[in-house]
Amino acid sequence: MSELRTVVHPSAVVDAGAEVGDGTRIWHFSHVMGGARIGARCVLGQNVFVGARVKIGDGVKIQNNVSVYDEVVLEDDVFCGPSMVFTNVSTPRAFIERKHEYRATLVRRGATLGANCTVLCGAEIGAFALVGAGAVVTHDVPAHALVVGVPARQVGWVCRCGVRLVAAGAGVAGAPTGLQCPGCTSRYAPAADGESIAVQS
Repeated sequence: MSELRTVVHPSAVVDAGAEVGDGTRIWHFSHVMGGARIGARCVLGQNVFVGARVKIGDGVKIQNNVSVYDEVVLEDDVFCGPSMVFTNVSTPRAFIERKHEYRATLVRRGATLGANCTVLCGAEIGAFALVGAGAVVTHDVPAHALVVGVPARQVGWVCRCGVRLVAAGAGVAGAPTGLQCPGCTSRYAPAADGESIAVQS
């Protein structure tokens, strides 16, 4: 099998000291700062900025007009929709230097951040969670959770494949015994903590 070819558009800038994995494509007018670490098979769309203290896993897709600022970590297979926003300071002022106050943001494997959503610094987005378009995330989001609105609130659960889960089966008094994906038919059950779900089959 031939090696994947990394592509950097002539209008993009990748500073010395940045690490870019095999098969990653960096498109028009994007800028990757020295020190940034980007994995293999990623796609950075037009006008994407990646800070020096950013870590991006394999298979990540960052759509147009997204700035990934210092202290943001994106695990494998994360999707960042067009013009979504990260922050790294809670109380910014133009006239006060607060780089020592940066707060880390962690987006776990397979999560989706919808177009024009905002993720305030310090939050952790769980694996395979889905943040709806335009939502404003102010706190942690559980794995597989579907959150929407301003501020973002949980309205359901989503499958690993991204489809919203529905009730499955019936137990005592007709209560659902779990959740099922209408797309790939995977089944999920409530976890012991009552605040998350786990794959059943």
